[in-house]
Amino acid sequence: MQPLIPEDPSRIGPYRLVARLGAGGMGLVYLGRSDVGRTVAVKVVQAEYAENAEFRRRFAHEVAAARRVGGAWTAAVLDADTDAAVPWVATQYVAGPPLSDVVARDFGPLPEASVRSLANGLARALTEIHAVRLIHRDLKPQNVLVTVDGPRVIDFGIARALETLAEGAMTRTGAVVGSPGFMSPEQVRGQRLTSASDVFCLGSVLAYAATGRSPFGAVESGLHALMFRVAEEEPDLRGVPEALLALVRQCLRKDPALRPTPQEVAARTTTDPDEPWLPARLLTQLGRNAAQLLDFAPGPAREPTVVSGPAPVPAPAPTHPPTYQDPQPARQAPAQAAPLAPRTTPPSPRRAPDSAASDRPAPIRLPAWLRLVLAVAAVMFAAYVVTRIA
Repeated sequence: MQPLIPEDPSRIGPYRLVARLGAGGMGLVYLGRSDVGRTVAVKVVQAEYAENAEFRRRFAHEVAAARRVGGAWTAAVLDADTDAAVPWVATQYVAGPPLSDVVARDFGPLPEASVRSLANGLARALTEIHAVRLIHRDLKPQNVLVTVDGPRVIDFGIARALETLAEGAMTRTGAVVGSPGFMSPEQVRGQRLTSASDVFCLGSVLAYAATGRSPFGAVESGLHALMFRVAEEEPDLRGVPEALLALVRQCLRKDPALRPTPQEVAARTTTDPDEPWLPARLLTQLGRNAAQLLDFAPGPAREPTVVSGPAPVPAPAPTHPPTYQDPQPARQAPAQAAPLAPRTTPPSPRRAPDSAASDRPAPIRLPAWLRLVLAVAAVMFAAYVVTRIA
């Protein structure tokens, strides 16, 4: 979570933005709050994507379908404006880190019981997603959030809209839609996708959770070599618990027809709902993170930092700063990049001068007794003028 920067809007639709959550393939993700205090994740489409008519059409279709997903194992879609100048979608904010952070940074590979519970939760999530005729297309550790109550899947359906761009000019540049280490062979080969593609990705995610690595290697070894291993070679499943090895191996079959369905995966990974699904140390950390979110208050926006190169020349402020379309424009706050409105009341004499006004000469302050004498003289002069006129 990072503070907003001056270029960020202060509101998107009915949501007040309080922080940046990150960036994804679609665009920026903000932490927002509604007028009644509900916390949401607001995903904003990149401006260049918004100019593509086919992307807009598919994005609207995927958002409409995603609204019908139940939300028990996913981040439910709450609101959206696909017709805005810059389309956006608001989903339930899930207070939990991505699985990639838990495994690579916070804890390490998960124990067998946790991987079993993870498999059950992800299988149930895919069942909900496939029930509304959606395919996730990008199930990976970054799109699986770890919470106290279980895993939650995010960004389902978004990859479908992004494929619009790959089908155009981007294909000629060798662009890849998806995450190579967690793609299915059908994706690598450019074949038609079915729900079985998500099951293959599920197998890769489970192997990663159990071992801390992708079953087909890292992209550092070469993108094309990695994609070849996904499409043609057997996965490296060393370290996967014996009790889960057969299930993971079946999910990773090259032939989609030989993979189990999400319902079958859920049936083979039933767990006791009354038992904690994560180790105590990790549950404690998740609880601490959730408590910090409740106390989070947005601080002042930071100025952009120049990493390298010559110092930028400040651009003049636009007459009409860009804003995001709001269904209720009367309540829309100005964008943070806009200049501040003039003060309607003078500052208190005891208040320190604003840093923005430090370049102006300080006002001359007269002694109190002299101000009183001048005030009395002004009143007497006004009375004299009125008497003369009368």
